[in-house]
Amino acid sequence: MAFRDIREFIAKLEETGDIQKIEQEVDWNLEIGAIMRRVNETGANAPFFQKIRGYGSEHRLFGCVLSTFRRLAIAMGLSPDTTPKEMIDIYEKRFNNPIKPVIVKDGPCKENIMIGDEVNLYKFPAPMIHDGDGGRYFSTWHVSITKDPDTDWVNWGMYRQMIHNRNTLGGLILPTQHIGLIYYPKYEGRGKPMPFAYAIGPEPISTFIATTVVPYGVNEADIVGGIRQEPIELIKCETNDLYVPATAEVVVEGEVEPNIRVDEGPFGEYTGYRASPRAPRPIFRVKAITHRNNPVFTSSCMGVPYDSFTIPCAVTWSAELRRTLLSFGIPIIDVYVHPVGATFWAIVSTHTAYSNIATEISSAIWANPGGQYVTKVMVVNDDVDVFDINDVMHAFVTKLHPVRGITVIENA
Repeated sequence: MAFRDIREFIAKLEETGDIQKIEQEVDWNLEIGAIMRRVNETGANAPFFQKIRGYGSEHRLFGCVLSTFRRLAIAMGLSPDTTPKEMIDIYEKRFNNPIKPVIVKDGPCKENIMIGDEVNLYKFPAPMIHDGDGGRYFSTWHVSITKDPDTDWVNWGMYRQMIHNRNTLGGLILPTQHIGLIYYPKYEGRGKPMPFAYAIGPEPISTFIATTVVPYGVNEADIVGGIRQEPIELIKCETNDLYVPATAEVVVEGEVEPNIRVDEGPFGEYTGYRASPRAPRPIFRVKAITHRNNPVFTSSCMGVPYDSFTIPCAVTWSAELRRTLLSFGIPIIDVYVHPVGATFWAIVSTHTAYSNIATEISSAIWANPGGQYVTKVMVVNDDVDVFDINDVMHAFVTKLHPVRGITVIENA
Protein backbone atom coordinates (compact mmCIF):
# COMPACT_ATOMS: atom_id res chain seq x y z
CA MET A 1 0.00 0.00 0.00
CA ALA A 2 1.55 3.30 -1.09
CA PHE A 3 1.82 6.27 1.24
CA ARG A 4 -0.95 8.79 0.61
CA ASP A 5 1.09 11.73 1.90
CA ILE A 6 4.33 12.70 3.65
CA ARG A 7 2.60 12.38 7.03
CA GLU A 8 1.89 8.68 6.55
CA PHE A 9 5.55 8.26 5.56
CA ILE A 10 6.68 10.06 8.72
CA ALA A 11 4.44 7.82 10.83
CA LYS A 12 6.00 4.75 9.21
CA LEU A 13 9.51 6.08 9.91
CA GLU A 14 8.53 6.52 13.55
CA GLU A 15 7.44 2.89 13.58
CA THR A 16 10.71 1.64 12.05
CA GLY A 17 12.90 3.97 14.14
CA ASP A 18 14.25 5.96 11.17
CA ILE A 19 13.21 9.46 12.25
CA GLN A 20 14.04 11.68 15.22
CA LYS A 21 11.77 14.41 16.51
CA ILE A 22 13.71 17.49 17.61
CA GLU A 23 11.63 19.33 20.19
CA GLN A 24 14.25 21.96 21.08
CA GLU A 25 13.88 25.24 19.21
CA VAL A 26 16.23 25.55 16.24
CA ASP A 27 17.12 28.49 14.01
CA TRP A 28 16.26 28.50 10.31
CA ASN A 29 19.45 30.53 9.82
CA LEU A 30 22.21 27.89 9.34
CA GLU A 31 21.36 25.73 12.40
CA ILE A 32 18.83 23.53 10.60
CA GLY A 33 21.26 23.22 7.69
CA ALA A 34 24.12 22.23 9.98
CA ILE A 35 22.02 19.57 11.69
CA MET A 36 20.86 18.16 8.36
CA ARG A 37 24.44 18.05 7.10
CA ARG A 38 25.59 16.21 10.22
CA VAL A 39 22.72 13.74 9.87
CA ASN A 40 23.78 13.00 6.30
CA GLU A 41 27.43 12.60 7.25
CA THR A 42 26.68 10.13 10.03
CA GLY A 43 23.73 8.29 8.49
CA ALA A 44 21.58 9.25 11.47
CA ASN A 45 17.80 9.22 11.58
CA ALA A 46 15.99 11.91 9.60
CA PRO A 47 15.43 15.10 11.63
CA PHE A 48 11.85 16.29 12.14
CA PHE A 49 12.05 19.80 13.60
CA GLN A 50 9.06 20.67 15.77
CA LYS A 51 9.90 24.24 16.78
CA ILE A 52 11.59 26.78 14.52
CA ARG A 53 12.68 30.20 15.73
CA GLY A 54 10.33 32.92 14.57
CA TYR A 55 7.59 30.47 13.57
CA GLY A 56 4.68 29.18 15.56
CA SER A 57 4.00 25.61 16.58
CA GLU A 58 1.94 25.14 13.42
CA HIS A 59 5.12 25.08 11.29
CA ARG A 60 7.43 22.05 11.23
CA LEU A 61 10.30 20.99 8.97
CA PHE A 62 11.25 17.48 7.84
CA GLY A 63 14.80 17.17 6.53
CA CYS A 64 17.04 14.55 4.87
CA VAL A 65 13.95 12.74 3.64
CA LEU A 66 15.63 10.08 1.45
CA SER A 67 19.31 10.40 2.37
CA THR A 68 19.65 6.74 3.44
CA PHE A 69 18.86 3.56 1.55
CA ARG A 70 16.69 2.46 4.49
CA ARG A 71 14.38 5.45 4.13
CA LEU A 72 14.30 5.06 0.35
CA ALA A 73 13.35 1.39 0.70
CA ILE A 74 10.57 2.28 3.13
CA ALA A 75 9.29 4.96 0.73
CA MET A 76 9.07 2.27 -1.98
CA GLY A 77 7.07 0.02 0.35
CA LEU A 78 9.98 -2.40 0.83
CA SER A 79 11.75 -3.82 3.85
CA PRO A 80 14.16 -1.26 5.39
CA ASP A 81 16.98 -3.77 4.88
CA THR A 82 16.48 -4.07 1.11
CA THR A 83 19.87 -3.76 -0.58
CA PRO A 84 20.68 -1.19 -3.30
CA LYS A 85 21.00 -4.02 -5.83
CA GLU A 86 17.53 -5.32 -4.94
CA MET A 87 16.08 -1.81 -5.11
CA ILE A 88 17.56 -1.27 -8.57
CA ASP A 89 15.92 -4.48 -9.83
CA ILE A 90 12.54 -3.60 -8.28
CA TYR A 91 12.69 0.00 -9.49
CA GLU A 92 13.38 -1.10 -13.06
CA LYS A 93 10.45 -3.53 -13.10
CA ARG A 94 8.07 -0.90 -11.75
CA PHE A 95 9.44 1.80 -14.07
CA ASN A 96 8.47 -0.36 -17.02
CA ASN A 97 4.85 -0.50 -15.80
CA PRO A 98 3.72 3.13 -15.45
CA ILE A 99 0.30 4.04 -14.05
CA LYS A 100 -1.42 7.26 -15.07
CA PRO A 101 -2.55 9.67 -12.34
CA VAL A 102 -6.14 10.32 -11.36
CA ILE A 103 -7.64 13.82 -11.16
CA VAL A 104 -9.50 14.82 -8.00
CA LYS A 105 -11.59 17.92 -7.31
CA ASP A 106 -10.52 18.48 -3.71
CA GLY A 107 -7.46 17.70 -1.65
CA PRO A 108 -5.59 18.63 1.54
CA CYS A 109 -3.27 21.04 -0.30
CA LYS A 110 -6.30 23.38 -0.73
CA GLU A 111 -7.04 23.79 2.98
CA ASN A 112 -5.54 27.29 2.89
CA ILE A 113 -5.38 29.52 -0.20
CA MET A 114 -3.41 32.76 -0.62
CA ILE A 115 -3.71 34.66 -3.90
CA GLY A 116 -2.21 37.94 -5.11
CA ASP A 117 -1.30 40.35 -2.32
CA GLU A 118 -1.88 37.63 0.29
CA VAL A 119 1.18 35.72 -0.97
CA ASN A 120 4.09 35.68 1.46
CA LEU A 121 6.92 33.19 1.01
CA TYR A 122 8.36 34.20 4.39
CA LYS A 123 5.36 32.60 6.09
CA PHE A 124 7.16 29.27 5.71
CA PRO A 125 10.41 28.27 7.48
CA ALA A 126 12.64 28.08 4.41
CA PRO A 127 16.16 27.72 5.82
CA MET A 128 19.46 29.39 5.12
CA ILE A 129 21.17 26.06 4.55
CA HIS A 130 24.89 26.61 3.97
CA ASP A 131 27.17 29.39 5.13
CA GLY A 132 27.85 31.29 1.90
CA ASP A 133 24.53 30.53 0.20
CA GLY A 134 23.02 33.49 -1.61
CA GLY A 135 19.90 33.46 0.54
CA ARG A 136 17.13 31.33 2.00
CA TYR A 137 16.20 28.44 -0.30
CA PHE A 138 12.49 27.72 -0.42
CA SER A 139 12.74 24.73 -2.74
CA THR A 140 15.39 22.08 -2.17
CA TRP A 141 13.17 19.00 -1.70
CA HIS A 142 10.08 19.37 -3.84
CA VAL A 143 8.56 18.75 -7.27
CA SER A 144 8.84 21.43 -9.96
CA ILE A 145 6.01 21.16 -12.49
CA THR A 146 6.04 22.75 -15.96
CA LYS A 147 4.34 21.91 -19.25
CA ASP A 148 5.49 21.86 -22.86
CA PRO A 149 3.07 24.25 -24.64
CA ASP A 150 3.25 22.26 -27.89
CA THR A 151 2.49 18.79 -26.49
CA ASP A 152 0.87 17.01 -23.56
CA TRP A 153 4.25 16.50 -21.87
CA VAL A 154 4.40 17.67 -18.25
CA ASN A 155 7.86 17.70 -16.69
CA TRP A 156 8.40 16.98 -13.01
CA GLY A 157 11.87 17.90 -11.83
CA MET A 158 13.72 19.30 -8.84
CA TYR A 159 15.32 22.69 -9.42
CA ARG A 160 16.45 24.94 -6.58
CA GLN A 161 14.59 28.16 -5.70
CA MET A 162 15.97 31.07 -3.63
CA ILE A 163 13.70 33.67 -2.05
CA HIS A 164 14.16 37.20 -3.45
CA ASN A 165 11.20 38.75 -1.65
CA ARG A 166 7.74 37.81 -0.39
CA ASN A 167 6.41 36.89 -3.85
CA THR A 168 9.48 36.26 -6.02
CA LEU A 169 11.84 33.30 -6.30
CA GLY A 170 15.02 32.96 -8.33
CA GLY A 171 16.46 29.78 -9.71
CA LEU A 172 18.94 28.04 -11.92
CA ILE A 173 17.48 26.86 -15.25
CA LEU A 174 20.13 25.04 -17.24
CA PRO A 175 19.55 24.77 -21.01
CA THR A 176 20.29 21.03 -20.92
CA GLN A 177 17.73 20.29 -18.21
CA HIS A 178 14.18 19.42 -19.22
CA ILE A 179 12.88 22.64 -17.70
CA GLY A 180 15.44 24.56 -19.78
CA LEU A 181 14.48 22.73 -22.96
CA ILE A 182 10.91 23.88 -22.34
CA TYR A 183 11.51 27.40 -21.05
CA TYR A 184 14.18 28.92 -23.30
CA PRO A 185 12.93 28.00 -26.80
CA LYS A 186 9.20 27.55 -26.16
CA TYR A 187 8.36 30.34 -23.73
CA GLU A 188 11.13 32.92 -23.49
CA GLY A 189 11.96 32.44 -27.18
CA ARG A 190 8.36 33.40 -27.96
CA GLY A 191 8.28 36.24 -25.42
CA LYS A 192 5.77 34.42 -23.19
CA PRO A 193 5.81 33.68 -19.45
CA MET A 194 6.01 30.02 -18.43
CA PRO A 195 3.43 28.79 -15.88
CA PHE A 196 4.95 26.77 -13.05
CA ALA A 197 3.94 25.02 -9.84
CA TYR A 198 6.15 23.83 -7.00
CA ALA A 199 4.88 21.12 -4.65
CA ILE A 200 6.62 21.02 -1.27
CA GLY A 201 6.21 17.86 0.78
CA PRO A 202 4.17 15.53 -1.45
CA GLU A 203 4.24 11.79 -0.74
CA PRO A 204 7.85 10.53 -1.01
CA ILE A 205 7.82 8.84 -4.43
CA SER A 206 6.95 12.07 -6.22
CA THR A 207 10.14 13.72 -4.97
CA PHE A 208 12.09 10.52 -5.55
CA ILE A 209 11.17 10.52 -9.23
CA ALA A 210 11.67 14.28 -9.54
CA THR A 211 15.39 13.70 -8.87
CA THR A 212 15.87 11.02 -11.48
CA VAL A 213 16.44 10.54 -15.19
CA VAL A 214 13.17 10.09 -17.04
CA PRO A 215 13.36 10.31 -20.86
CA TYR A 216 12.42 13.56 -22.56
CA GLY A 217 8.70 13.65 -23.31
CA VAL A 218 7.72 11.08 -20.67
CA ASN A 219 5.38 12.27 -17.91
CA GLU A 220 7.00 11.64 -14.53
CA ALA A 221 3.57 11.45 -12.89
CA ASP A 222 2.99 8.17 -14.79
CA ILE A 223 6.31 6.80 -13.51
CA VAL A 224 5.39 7.85 -9.97
CA GLY A 225 2.27 5.71 -10.30
CA GLY A 226 4.33 2.77 -11.49
CA ILE A 227 6.80 2.99 -8.62
CA ARG A 228 3.96 3.46 -6.09
CA GLN A 229 2.03 0.64 -7.82
CA GLU A 230 -1.05 2.82 -7.63
CA PRO A 231 -1.94 6.15 -9.23
CA ILE A 232 -0.99 9.49 -7.73
CA GLU A 233 -3.88 11.89 -7.10
CA LEU A 234 -3.52 15.26 -8.82
CA ILE A 235 -5.51 18.47 -8.44
CA LYS A 236 -5.67 21.60 -10.60
CA CYS A 237 -3.83 24.75 -9.57
CA GLU A 238 -5.71 27.93 -8.65
CA THR A 239 -4.10 30.27 -11.18
CA ASN A 240 -2.98 28.09 -14.08
CA ASP A 241 -3.81 24.80 -15.79
CA LEU A 242 -1.10 22.70 -14.13
CA TYR A 243 -1.91 19.78 -11.84
CA VAL A 244 -0.11 19.08 -8.57
CA PRO A 245 -0.10 16.23 -6.01
CA ALA A 246 -3.32 16.72 -4.05
CA THR A 247 -1.77 15.82 -0.69
CA ALA A 248 1.28 18.10 -0.97
CA GLU A 249 1.95 20.19 2.12
CA VAL A 250 2.59 23.47 0.25
CA VAL A 251 1.99 24.43 -3.39
CA VAL A 252 3.48 27.54 -5.00
CA GLU A 253 2.02 28.74 -8.32
CA GLY A 254 3.14 31.42 -10.71
CA GLU A 255 5.02 32.31 -13.88
CA VAL A 256 8.64 32.47 -15.00
CA GLU A 257 8.85 35.82 -16.74
CA PRO A 258 10.80 36.02 -20.03
CA ASN A 259 13.99 38.04 -20.44
CA ILE A 260 14.19 39.16 -16.80
CA ARG A 261 17.23 38.21 -14.73
CA VAL A 262 18.06 38.85 -11.07
CA ASP A 263 21.18 37.69 -9.24
CA GLU A 264 20.73 34.27 -7.60
CA GLY A 265 23.08 31.99 -5.68
CA PRO A 266 25.61 30.73 -4.93
CA PHE A 267 24.34 27.48 -3.45
CA GLY A 268 26.20 24.58 -1.87
CA GLU A 269 25.56 21.67 -4.21
CA TYR A 270 25.54 17.87 -3.98
CA THR A 271 29.12 17.86 -5.29
CA GLY A 272 30.31 19.27 -1.96
CA TYR A 273 31.19 22.58 -3.65
CA ARG A 274 29.48 25.73 -4.77
CA ALA A 275 28.87 24.83 -8.38
CA SER A 276 28.63 28.35 -9.75
CA PRO A 277 28.97 31.97 -8.56
CA ARG A 278 26.18 34.43 -7.93
CA ALA A 279 24.83 35.40 -11.34
CA PRO A 280 21.73 36.82 -13.09
CA ARG A 281 19.12 34.07 -13.45
CA PRO A 282 15.40 33.78 -14.27
CA ILE A 283 12.78 34.87 -11.75
CA PHE A 284 9.65 33.00 -10.68
CA ARG A 285 6.79 35.39 -9.90
CA VAL A 286 4.48 33.77 -7.34
CA LYS A 287 0.76 34.34 -7.86
CA ALA A 288 -0.68 31.92 -5.31
CA ILE A 289 0.26 29.65 -2.43
CA THR A 290 -1.97 26.88 -1.12
CA HIS A 291 -1.12 24.74 1.88
CA ARG A 292 -2.36 22.24 4.41
CA ASN A 293 -3.19 23.10 7.99
CA ASN A 294 -0.03 22.90 10.12
CA PRO A 295 2.11 22.25 7.03
CA VAL A 296 5.22 20.08 7.13
CA PHE A 297 7.92 21.91 5.16
CA THR A 298 10.57 19.67 3.55
CA SER A 299 14.20 20.52 2.90
CA SER A 300 17.52 18.90 2.08
CA CYS A 301 21.15 19.79 2.69
CA MET A 302 23.27 19.08 -0.36
CA GLY A 303 26.84 17.90 0.14
CA VAL A 304 29.14 14.89 0.43
CA PRO A 305 29.28 12.04 1.12
CA TYR A 306 25.53 11.46 0.85
CA ASP A 307 22.31 13.43 0.58
CA SER A 308 18.72 13.03 -0.59
CA PHE A 309 19.82 13.42 -4.21
CA THR A 310 22.76 11.01 -4.49
CA ILE A 311 21.04 8.14 -2.68
CA PRO A 312 17.99 8.08 -5.01
CA CYS A 313 20.26 8.56 -8.04
CA ALA A 314 22.28 5.51 -6.99
CA VAL A 315 19.14 3.48 -7.67
CA THR A 316 17.54 5.28 -10.60
CA TRP A 317 20.62 6.21 -12.61
CA SER A 318 22.08 2.73 -12.13
CA ALA A 319 18.90 1.19 -13.50
CA GLU A 320 18.83 3.61 -16.45
CA LEU A 321 22.46 2.95 -17.43
CA ARG A 322 22.10 -0.81 -17.04
CA ARG A 323 19.04 -0.72 -19.29
CA THR A 324 21.03 1.22 -21.89
CA LEU A 325 24.01 -1.14 -21.85
CA LEU A 326 21.86 -4.26 -22.12
CA SER A 327 19.90 -2.71 -25.00
CA PHE A 328 23.18 -2.50 -26.91
CA GLY A 329 23.79 -6.19 -26.28
CA ILE A 330 26.88 -5.55 -24.13
CA PRO A 331 27.48 -8.49 -21.75
CA ILE A 332 27.39 -6.60 -18.47
CA ILE A 333 26.41 -7.95 -15.05
CA ASP A 334 25.77 -4.95 -12.83
CA VAL A 335 26.00 -1.15 -12.92
CA TYR A 336 26.29 1.06 -9.85
CA VAL A 337 26.41 4.85 -9.78
CA HIS A 338 27.95 4.86 -6.32
CA PRO A 339 26.64 7.71 -4.12
CA VAL A 340 30.13 8.44 -2.80
CA GLY A 341 30.95 9.68 -6.32
CA ALA A 342 28.10 12.23 -6.28
CA THR A 343 26.71 10.80 -9.58
CA PHE A 344 30.04 11.28 -11.43
CA TRP A 345 31.26 7.69 -11.08
CA ALA A 346 29.71 4.59 -12.68
CA ILE A 347 31.09 1.14 -11.88
CA VAL A 348 30.27 -1.62 -14.35
CA SER A 349 30.99 -5.33 -13.99
CA THR A 350 31.20 -7.49 -17.09
CA HIS A 351 32.22 -10.80 -18.59
CA THR A 352 35.18 -9.60 -20.66
CA ALA A 353 34.09 -11.20 -23.90
CA TYR A 354 36.23 -9.21 -26.33
CA SER A 355 38.84 -6.47 -26.56
CA ASN A 356 37.95 -2.79 -26.05
CA ILE A 357 34.76 -3.67 -24.17
CA ALA A 358 35.54 -0.98 -21.58
CA THR A 359 35.60 1.68 -24.31
CA GLU A 360 32.32 0.38 -25.70
CA ILE A 361 30.73 0.49 -22.23
CA SER A 362 31.85 4.04 -21.51
CA SER A 363 30.76 5.25 -24.96
CA ALA A 364 27.29 3.78 -24.46
CA ILE A 365 26.98 5.43 -21.04
CA TRP A 366 27.97 8.83 -22.40
CA ALA A 367 25.49 8.47 -25.27
CA ASN A 368 22.66 8.25 -22.72
CA PRO A 369 21.21 11.45 -21.19
CA GLY A 370 21.55 9.78 -17.81
CA GLY A 371 25.29 9.58 -18.32
CA GLN A 372 25.83 13.28 -18.97
CA TYR A 373 27.16 13.85 -15.45
CA VAL A 374 29.20 10.63 -15.28
CA THR A 375 32.79 11.72 -15.84
CA LYS A 376 34.46 8.47 -14.75
CA VAL A 377 33.53 4.95 -15.79
CA MET A 378 35.24 2.03 -14.05
CA VAL A 379 34.90 -1.38 -15.68
CA VAL A 380 35.64 -4.44 -13.53
CA ASN A 381 35.61 -8.18 -14.09
CA ASP A 382 32.79 -10.43 -12.91
CA ASP A 383 34.70 -11.38 -9.75
CA VAL A 384 34.30 -7.83 -8.38
CA ASP A 385 31.11 -6.80 -6.55
CA VAL A 386 30.29 -3.28 -7.77
CA PHE A 387 28.18 -2.68 -4.64
CA ASP A 388 31.12 -3.38 -2.30
CA ILE A 389 33.33 -0.28 -2.24
CA ASN A 390 36.18 -2.21 -0.57
CA ASP A 391 36.08 -4.87 -3.28
CA VAL A 392 36.07 -2.18 -5.99
CA MET A 393 38.95 -0.19 -4.51
CA HIS A 394 41.02 -3.36 -3.97
CA ALA A 395 40.60 -4.20 -7.66
CA PHE A 396 41.48 -0.61 -8.60
CA VAL A 397 44.71 -0.68 -6.61
CA THR A 398 45.89 -4.21 -7.40
CA LYS A 399 44.57 -4.91 -10.91
CA LEU A 400 44.69 -1.62 -12.79
CA HIS A 401 47.74 -0.88 -14.93
CA PRO A 402 48.38 2.87 -14.44
CA VAL A 403 49.04 3.46 -18.17
CA ARG A 404 47.35 0.74 -20.23
CA GLY A 405 44.39 0.51 -17.86
CA ILE A 406 43.25 4.15 -18.16
CA THR A 407 41.73 5.75 -21.25
CA VAL A 408 41.19 9.49 -21.44
CA ILE A 409 38.69 10.81 -23.98
CA GLU A 410 39.92 14.22 -25.12
CA ASN A 411 37.56 17.16 -25.58
CA ALA A 412 34.55 15.26 -24.27
